[in-house]
Amino acid sequence: MYVIKVKGVAKIPDYVQLRDDQFTLLAYFRVDRPDKSLEKLGLGGRAPYIMDIVKSMPFGQIKKLEL
Repeated sequence: MYVIKVKGVAKIPDYVQLRDDQFTLLAYFRVDRPDKSLEKLGLGGRAPYIMDIVKSMPFGQIKKLEL
């Protein structure tokens, strides 16, 4: 799974994209509201781990997650 942090502009907030190994979009959620999207994917228990990585990432970077 891959995570991408996208910088918002003006009134558009910052977002996170989660993609699978074929780079298909699995989830797209605001950085400050990950709960529902991660629960839908079955990753609710991994939310703190994923969000710690997201918060430490610079915008525009792609990072591979080992879940």
